[in-house]
Amino acid sequence: MKNWIAGALALCLAPTTWAQTVLREDSLQEVVVTGTGTQHLLKNAPVQTEVISGKMLRGYAGRSIEDILSGLTASFDFSEDDMGSHMQMNGLGNNYILILIDGKRIHGDVGGENDLSVIDPHNIEKIEIVKGAASALYGSDAIAGVVNIITRKHTQQGLLAENTTRGGSHGDLRQHNTLVLNHGRLSSTTNFQLQHSDGWQNTPVEHTLPTETPVIDSKNKTVNRHTNWQIAERLSYQLTPSTELYAEGSTYWKRIYRPQNGRYAHYDVYTYDLQYSNQSAAVGGKMQLGKQDYLSLDIDWNRHAYYYYFTSNTLVEDYEKSRGTIYYPYFPYLPDQTQLQSDQQRAMAHLKGVFTLPGENRLTAGAEYRYDHLNAPNRVADGTANDWTAALYVQDEFSLIPHLNITTGLRLNDNQQFGLRLTPKVSAMLRLGAAVRLRAAWSQGFKTPTPKELAYRYVRQMSGTYLYLGNTDLRPQTSNYFSLSGEYTWAGLSITLSGYYNKVNNMIALVTIPNYEAPAELIAQYDPVKTRQYQNIEDARTCGVDFSLRYARKDFSAGMSYSWLDTQANQYDTNHDRMHRVVIDGMAHHKGNVFATWSHAFSPDYRLTAGLYGRFSSKRYYQIDGDGRAYNLWRLTTSHDLGHAAHTAWRLEAGIDNIFNHVDRTPHGLHLGTKTAGRTIYASLTIRLNEGKKIKNNHKFNFNSNQSNEED
Repeated sequence: MKNWIAGALALCLAPTTWAQTVLREDSLQEVVVTGTGTQHLLKNAPVQTEVISGKMLRGYAGRSIEDILSGLTASFDFSEDDMGSHMQMNGLGNNYILILIDGKRIHGDVGGENDLSVIDPHNIEKIEIVKGAASALYGSDAIAGVVNIITRKHTQQGLLAENTTRGGSHGDLRQHNTLVLNHGRLSSTTNFQLQHSDGWQNTPVEHTLPTETPVIDSKNKTVNRHTNWQIAERLSYQLTPSTELYAEGSTYWKRIYRPQNGRYAHYDVYTYDLQYSNQSAAVGGKMQLGKQDYLSLDIDWNRHAYYYYFTSNTLVEDYEKSRGTIYYPYFPYLPDQTQLQSDQQRAMAHLKGVFTLPGENRLTAGAEYRYDHLNAPNRVADGTANDWTAALYVQDEFSLIPHLNITTGLRLNDNQQFGLRLTPKVSAMLRLGAAVRLRAAWSQGFKTPTPKELAYRYVRQMSGTYLYLGNTDLRPQTSNYFSLSGEYTWAGLSITLSGYYNKVNNMIALVTIPNYEAPAELIAQYDPVKTRQYQNIEDARTCGVDFSLRYARKDFSAGMSYSWLDTQANQYDTNHDRMHRVVIDGMAHHKGNVFATWSHAFSPDYRLTAGLYGRFSSKRYYQIDGDGRAYNLWRLTTSHDLGHAAHTAWRLEAGIDNIFNHVDRTPHGLHLGTKTAGRTIYASLTIRLNEGKKIKNNHKFNFNSNQSNEED
């Protein structure tokens, strides 16, 4: 019996022992910053951090950030539509997920429906994901977690030019261009991206009320034809060896083309397209005070505007032109004219310092001011709404005993409408030898209602008229997040198991209310089928378990991740004067991913990399309009590095997505499990021209602690 046990143990441990001798420890040496805002090796990060590395990104070849996150980690799901990307992370949606680009907040709809197509997937170096409340460090929106997208940096003197062109099924086109010039102390980086799709239709069937004639030849598409482009510029100047200044800006445009003709006007005829226009500008600087100590100042302004672009003569409501009249608010619009739906602007200033103190303490302190302005004549009660928040925060990282790291933080928020609020956090990491890490965390989240949630007023035509309303009686949302995780990493093997519990008080959600509770004049005007209003839900909570396993050798890697989730909220039932339990919209109990990749250099001029990826989700639950169906999707990718000339490199990528042709044909107007178009193919070609030499290490440093240099 002892011999059998010894043999079984040897068989189980052999792959690990062998991996220790042949695998590199690149993943263990990855530097991460998102969990604490300071640099740590991934294996020693005090806060559990999930990393999607550059190698994983290149192997997967995702067409969008939604594709990447849902395909490479089990914690995310998306329900994309014309208004943006409805992301969910461990049971909580857009409103509770903070998305950063190089440590700075992405700007979009203040209601949480961010348009993630502003993120160029070809310009991503890696992605860091921190789950759980992070309001003590990052402020509002960080109740479910933080996604930090770190862009590629080029550190060579001289000129670099890169072009990537990608095409695929359904007229999918992705264009990326980068031009970098580093000359002495001055650096310039220009990025351009263009994305286009002809869209697709998975079903011609519309969901209708039982009393209406079924629609079976709708022209509505599952995903509408759309085009967007963005150009961004960043200038930086090395004022001294320890001080760098920067200025950057971008402009973004998007058009969504909707069906213009059809048999049933109520469902599939639109007289306008949707158009978006974003602009941003920022200035700042960073002064290095030591190896890890620094002071930084960032000031930025962002604008996100949303319009109706009319394609035929149309009478529409326009409260701005009618000065608020609700009896005859209709005005004519001609083709090629636009009507503003919302103009959201945000200004922020952020001062931050990191200081090393005696006793191996690292202190982070900062001050932040944020001002939001919303101009939406037809979508908020008074046409405009404003909000500001000022904050001070401090964080200390220290070790009471060897191998035990403790991080504590506290943030003081002062909001225009809701006053002062303290938000604390505590996390600890215990190192057990070289391979085992145990982490525990408790943190509070705090989020004030957005101007949209407070003042919204909007009518939507679906299978009937839906009326959406804001609520000036909303209370701020708070949360308590608890997590415990264990991690084993050695050479190329990494195993992580974590459990979490997140309790959200006064959670804000759209709730269906009786029409008699809505303003009588709006009910008389629209006679809605359903009226939905933002309300606080009592005692919402999410809990779950995440498991991941990754294994790699020189030419081969494989892994899987699994997420089990359960959500619950207590909602007041006005019809029966009682509380009843509901799930949080979009929840799926089970989600998972698997992958296997293989890479081999057949010659100095040719390397082949192939990957097989799968992802699955169980049924997604919703309170109205049906549940989303379960699905599983499989993807095959290949990349071909075709050799390097003196200053030129080529890379060809090709693959098949949704190999087994899964299509969700749920009628329009109901929730889908996935919007995939079925089996699709893609191919892309990247050409890089590089004229220059590497910058000496003592001349340049990373401007943002979130950034990592790329060896070109």
